[in-house]
Amino acid sequence: MNSPATAPAEPTAADRRRWARYLVEERAEAHVYQQLAQRRDGEEREILLELAAAEGRHEAHWLELLGGEPQRLPRPGLRARVLGWMAGRFGSIFVLALAQSAEARSPYDSEVYATPAMRADEKVHFEVVRGLAARGRRQLSGSFRAAVFGANDGLVSNLALVLGIGATGVSSGFVLFSGFAGLLAGALSMGAGEFVSVRSQRELLEATEENGHGDATASDLDLDENELALVYRARGMDADESLQRARRVVSAAKAGMAQRATGPLRVPTGDGDEHEIIGNAWPAAISSFLLFASGAIVPVLPWIFGMQGTPAVLVALALVGVALLGTGATVGVLSGGPPLRRGLRQLAIGFGAAAVTYVLGLLFNVSMG
Repeated sequence: MNSPATAPAEPTAADRRRWARYLVEERAEAHVYQQLAQRRDGEEREILLELAAAEGRHEAHWLELLGGEPQRLPRPGLRARVLGWMAGRFGSIFVLALAQSAEARSPYDSEVYATPAMRADEKVHFEVVRGLAARGRRQLSGSFRAAVFGANDGLVSNLALVLGIGATGVSSGFVLFSGFAGLLAGALSMGAGEFVSVRSQRELLEATEENGHGDATASDLDLDENELALVYRARGMDADESLQRARRVVSAAKAGMAQRATGPLRVPTGDGDEHEIIGNAWPAAISSFLLFASGAIVPVLPWIFGMQGTPAVLVALALVGVALLGTGATVGVLSGGPPLRRGLRQLAIGFGAAAVTYVLGLLFNVSMG
């Protein structure tokens, strides 16, 4: 156990209350990592258990300063309780993203009773959790990108449409019809566009992937003067390394080992599965369609339930505002950014677009009048 940094000789009652709070927070964080580890396997499970063990060491430090287990301890903070609840039931990327944000705000930087090793641990924990969260983000990035943008586009575009149409003074029935037309047209356009986009990206990657066209003829190449080395040079290896690799491949082929060679013409890039990062075309298209439709229906709800005029507009704005705040906050959580700031940004952009079309609708109504 490292000795604490320079600290007052006699801790105050406030110091002890602060230590007790640190103690319960460390226990709560260890519990989160243990819960997540139960839903993982292999390397990720080992990493999470190591993080839990590190939090246990921090817990032991505060227990030592407190002189043992206190009779009364404060409850963990709301964030820690929410994380523990989510980790036990979902074990998802949301939990890791929230844990990343929590690790970024360590109180130990200004805590004189925390050891230098504990301060360093917290900074390392942030990087470890960010790395684990990045794996989940890569798996989600394709379909999640389509889902978030689909929902946001549905909310903003259809709100702008119904407000702009409503401002011209037409009947509520016409506003409702326009809203449904915008929903269907936008959802079909989003789904088709996402399908074409993702499929085109995958086809472009497939066209650049390595293949085994030369495997069957590798044994016929000259050991010292062979063009197989050019294949590796074209893929980024230097001349000497390319020639050595080509010689190994040709030697194995001449020895009758071509079938057992592990991908002789493939040069591992170490970048992971780019197809996984992009996502699949059909899931992306379907999620775009459904999420756009689910977003686009929100501004139309007041007219569906028979409202009209200014009350319908105000209710539509309130519903869309809540939804925009929710999608923005979700993106903030998953990206490790401030959820409130991201939510307010989404709200400002959405309401700004709607305001433009509403003003245009008013102007058009005046000119028609």
